[in-house]
Parts: sequence; C-alpha cells; structure tokens
Amino acid sequence: MKIACIGAGPAGLYFAISMKLRDSRHDVRVLERNARGVTFGWGVVFSDQTVDNLQANDPVSAASISDRFAHWDDIDVHIGGECHRSKGHGFIGIGRKQLLDLLSRRAEELGVEIIYDHDCDPDPSAWADYDLVIAADGINSRLRDARSDAFGVEIDERANKFIWLGTPKCFDAFTFAFEQTEAGWIWAHAYRFADDCSTFIVECSPATWAGLGFDTMDQAAVIARCEAIFTHYLDGQPLLSNAAHLQGAAAWLNFRRVHCKQWSDGKVILIGDAAHTAHFSIGSGTKLALEDAIKLAEVLNRPGLPIGKALEEYQAERSLEVLKLQNSARNSTEWFETLDRYLDFEPWQFAYSLMTRSQRISHENLRVRDSEWLGQVERHFWERATGKARSAPPMFAPFALRDMHIENRIVVSPMATYSAADGTPGDFHLVHYGARAMGGAGLLFTEMTCVSPEGRITPGCTGMWSQEHVAGWRRITDFAHANGKAKMCLQLGHSGAKGSTQLGWETMDAPLSERNWPLVAASDVAWSKGNAAPRALTRVEMDAIRDQFVVSTRMAIEAGFDMIELHAAHGYLLSSFITPLQNKRTDDYGGSLANRLRYPLEIFAAMRAVWPSDRPMSVRISATDWAGDDGVTPDEAVDIARAFAEAGADLIDVSAGQTWADAQPVYGRMFQTPFSDKIRNEAKLATMAVGNITDPDQANSILASGRADLVALARPHLVDPSWTLRAAAAQQYRDVFIPPPYLNGMTQLARTLQRDAEVAAASLKR
Repeated sequence: MKIACIGAGPAGLYFAISMKLRDSRHDVRVLERNARGVTFGWGVVFSDQTVDNLQANDPVSAASISDRFAHWDDIDVHIGGECHRSKGHGFIGIGRKQLLDLLSRRAEELGVEIIYDHDCDPDPSAWADYDLVIAADGINSRLRDARSDAFGVEIDERANKFIWLGTPKCFDAFTFAFEQTEAGWIWAHAYRFADDCSTFIVECSPATWAGLGFDTMDQAAVIARCEAIFTHYLDGQPLLSNAAHLQGAAAWLNFRRVHCKQWSDGKVILIGDAAHTAHFSIGSGTKLALEDAIKLAEVLNRPGLPIGKALEEYQAERSLEVLKLQNSARNSTEWFETLDRYLDFEPWQFAYSLMTRSQRISHENLRVRDSEWLGQVERHFWERATGKARSAPPMFAPFALRDMHIENRIVVSPMATYSAADGTPGDFHLVHYGARAMGGAGLLFTEMTCVSPEGRITPGCTGMWSQEHVAGWRRITDFAHANGKAKMCLQLGHSGAKGSTQLGWETMDAPLSERNWPLVAASDVAWSKGNAAPRALTRVEMDAIRDQFVVSTRMAIEAGFDMIELHAAHGYLLSSFITPLQNKRTDDYGGSLANRLRYPLEIFAAMRAVWPSDRPMSVRISATDWAGDDGVTPDEAVDIARAFAEAGADLIDVSAGQTWADAQPVYGRMFQTPFSDKIRNEAKLATMAVGNITDPDQANSILASGRADLVALARPHLVDPSWTLRAAAAQQYRDVFIPPPYLNGMTQLARTLQRDAEVAAASLKR
C-alpha cells in the first residue's frame, strides 16, 4: 500500500515503523509541517506495560529507547509547608525530542521517507495518489477538523490554564508542588526525563491566571514570575521554554479533551491525539499513540482481512482502552479543576486524595507500592476518628452522628424487598434485617417505608401508619440491638407518581394489573408513558401528608429506631417537588429551587421537631437528574444539601437519578461517589456515598480520600449478609463485633483468607 502519515510525532513515526516491519513493500511517507528537530514538548512518561508492547513490536527501537530512559520510583506532594513522599510507583521518562529522533532514525532505516517543512493540505484531492492517509497530526488535527461531521468530533475544552516548561533542575521524584499566591493557588507537575533536564508544567485556575497578570505578560515575564513562585523547588535553576513562537497569553493552553465517534472516513484514519486525548496529569497520551500505531499496523497487515473490517477492529479494540484511560483522565482533570474542595484537608489526606484521584490507584494498590506510607495514612485517619493513631483499614474507624455512635463506616443500603403484608414487616424481614444486623456493618437502613397505604410503591412495601407496623418493626430493632452492634435507621417516604406498581421482580415500574390506587405528586406529570398520571396535590392534601410523616416519625420512636431518613430522591413524592422535570407548579411550591424545596423542607422540619434531639436524621437526595441544565444539577445538589442541613439534617445520603424515565445516567464503578465528594467538600457536610461500590478496597479509598464519611453497599449485602465480617477477615482486622455463636467460623475464615493471600503473593513472586 501507498500510505501518507500526516505528522511526525510518536503516532505517525511509530505507525510507519510498524507497517514497514510487517511488510517492507509498503510505500510509507511521513509528512511533517515543522522542521526536523522542532518539538514543543519536553519529556514523556511510559509505563512498564508500554515498554513491553514496544519490545514485542520492534526490539531494535525498544532497546534504543530503553537505553535512554530516566527511572524514578517516588511521588512527592508539597502542600502547606510539608512534603509527603510515596514510593514504589515505577516511572520511566524520556525527552520528547530524543524519542522523536530515535523513532525518525529507525523509520528511515526501514525505508520510510520523512519530509519536513511540508504544510499538509486537508483537502481530499491532495491525497488522491495514496491508498491510506493516517491523520497523526495531533490534538489540533487539520485532517480531522476538515471532516468533523464524519468523524463525530466532540471537543471539551477544560477550564484550567497550563504552560509546558522545562528546567535543568533534576527532580528525584514525580513532584506536585502547590503554592498559594495573593491571587489564589498555583501548582507544578515536575518530573525528570534526562540526566540534565526535567519537565515543569505550571497549572492554575483561570481566576488565578488572570489575577497574577499572566494574561497580559510576555513569555519572559511569565517565566520570571513562575521562577519566583517556585524558587523553593528549583534550587536556583531557570525555567525554560521551547515554544518561543508562542507569546503572551498564547503560551498558556487549555487542555482539549478530544473524543471521536468514528476513527476512519474513507481512506483517512485517525490515530493518537487526533482521535483522542488524555490529560497530561496521567501521562498516557504517548502510550495511547504508540499502542494505536501497533494495533492499526497489525490489522492492516492481517491476511485476507478487508480494510473496512480491519478498521472496525482497530477502533473496537482501541476505543475500549482509550475509554478507560479517558475516564481516569477526566477524574484527574476534575480533581485539579476543583482543587478548592481539598485545600482544607490535612496534608496527608490531600496527598492521598491526589494520588487516588484518577481511580487507577486504589488503597490496596498503594499498600503494594508503599505499605509504610499507607500505614501512616491509616494512622492519621484513625487518630482523627478516635484520638489514637492506629494502622487499620479506614472502613472500621468509628463515626458519630449526634449522640449515636456507629461502630464502623460500612452501611447496609436501603433495599426494597417487596415482602410486607399490608405494610407490616414479618418473618422474612426479621430474618433479612436480623442477619444483616449481625453481619458486621455499623449502620443498617430499612427499605423505603411508606407513611400511608396510598404512599406505597407496591402492595409489598413496608409501612409505618399503624400499631401493627410498630410492633413488626420493634421485633426487628430489638433483635438487632440484642444480637449485634449495628444501629438501625428507618427510611420514610411516599411514592408519589411512582406508586401503585408491580413488585420489583415482576414488571418494574409498571402499574398493577388490578386494584390500582390514585396517585398524587407535585404536578400532574406521569412517571412514564405507561404509568397513570398523578393528581397535583392541593395545599390541604400537602398538610395531610406532612402530618402522616410526623405520625410515622413518632411511631419510629416507639419502634426503637436509632435514626430516621427522609427519602427525597428517585422521583418519589418529595423528589417530584425538587426536580423541575416533574414540578410544573405555578404557586409558591414551583419555579425556583427555593420554591421547589419548600414542601420537602416543611416535612423535614416537622419530623425533626418530634424526633429526639439526641438522635440523628438524614435525607436521601438525587444529586443529578442526568438531564443537564433541564433538571437538578450537581451544583444545585450542593444547595439542596445545605438547605436540609440548615433544617437539622446530620447526614446527606447522596444518590443520583431515577427522577425521570428518560434519564441518561453514566454508569461505572463508584459512579455516584463524585457527587458525595462534591457535596461533602463544598458544603462541608457529612455524606454517605452509594452506587456500584462493591469491595473493601473501594470503601477504604473513598473514606481515606475524604470523598464520604460513610459508605453504603446494596447488592453485595443482598447475597452476603456478613459482607463486613468477610471484609474484616480478609484484611485481618480483629476488632469487629462477631456474634459469639459465629466466633469459630470467623477464625477459620480469617485463617483461610490469609493463607490464600500468602499463596497468591508467593505465586506473583515466582
């Protein structure tokens, strides 16, 4: 094939090498608009996996690159006059200019023609003589942008400003240095890539950038100011730029996240940064480019595979890897963009939060890398929780809400069981909740328990409107308190427009086949096209339902609950007032967020007034409607949480969505935790994280990084009532309460899991 590679960066050069290695008959030409040796980056970072991939693809270039690597293991985080160093991270770096020189020489050895100072025309007619055109022309790709509709280009320009500099100062660790100025915080990402040079990226918010006057300075003044700010780290060495052509504000960049739905259009194929980008804070752009090149060359040279199919396979395989890294990069980007949330953290927790920001490094992964440093983090966490330093998993540290003492941070999340008879919990509920109360969790929530027969979601939902219900629940709380340490929380709610539906294992959210009851909500907006339209509540009816919540709250005292929660999420009655997608009222309870919150806050205040002052209350909210600006946004969720806290809520149970049938949620592991993080650290409130949290490692990471105060797990507790005891055994934690009849089982489980861990560790060493 006759192939033109547009761009002599890592993607274009390595693709040319990979094609010639597979078939020397390919006529491959690399066209670069800059002069030879001109590049505007400094160093690039590799992982061991990338090096292995290079070695397998081309041992010759891999050897020449590896011989010039700079190696380092540590991460330094400088904040508040302290430096926290974590070891065992295994970084590898090389100068970008040196890398391109090695790749270009290797390409020429293999017969690739490289033409510099060539201004490539994006017009398709310019490439009529070529079988394929590889758009490797980077983040600002002209070939991609000329066909943006065909490629489905989405570009998200991020807020922060950064400038890519270098310095002769050789850092012995990957260094994050945070400095406070009169205009705000500014920070550096610095790492060595050669024996005589380091990359030094300076980043700050737009407000700090303008406040420091960077928007009006020339490049020399910018460098002088940055040298003054970071003088403590530079040891007298200067900062350098290799982008002299960019002056003033143009020297500063905003990161552009590039995502393309299609990576090929006819003979034009996207590769590397032209197809996708990953934020510099996770250092994976070059990795993605090189691995794109390997995969594309491999599929194009597969015998008998048509080019169309080859390109489909190229995108299918690579896009999955890219998505993983882009998700991690998005998390990392947003951490730096929301830095203000974490500046009140103690330096140890700030450093931990930074290192786990992308979710690529977890609690146990840090233990493997640097167990001593992680032990210090755990001791600090426990000292803050108890006054005594202890190296133990954060999930087992106690927590207090008012006068209620919780043994640990693990919560059995509210889970509907649809198994009540006329609202009364029976033997199933005694066994269900009783087993989980003895399973080690510190706090146990009931399913949403309804304040009236008409407020039920299904005929099988539990209630709290009669003395039969009080007696049924009292049997459960008495058992829990007598046989375990778990505190019991009753979640109270009203179904609103989502009521009168079938049991959860029948047709979810579908109306009953018979005996439906009338529905009420904030407005006459049906939950979905298949559901009956509710009647908009009158003021008299609102008062009656408020009084039902008060009656249920008084009954919760009789039933022996330690805590109650108001369910104001998921599209149920109170949620229908909060979300503008359901609330279409024109009175004082519709319109602005303050108006939409008025009725839920009235109910909460009435409940708080009759609930004992020494016992806590929480509220569950949906932190987003997954509807953009048309629904509740995460920023509004902070205001919602503050409003409930001012009314007396001690904990915000941070869920998301389920407020309208056409929501477009973004799922993934711990997918709702960012909302908890936002509310906890912007509103400075206690929060509980929920949503696809499945293992102790995730729970410990969430807690140690300050993203939540409690961690709630639902599905894991459905199949394993003793999930917390199992987690304690796996982590060799001995101080969790174990019901005496189960002591021998716990001892054997801990011994078995420890032996399995030792065998696994020995296998890895071999």
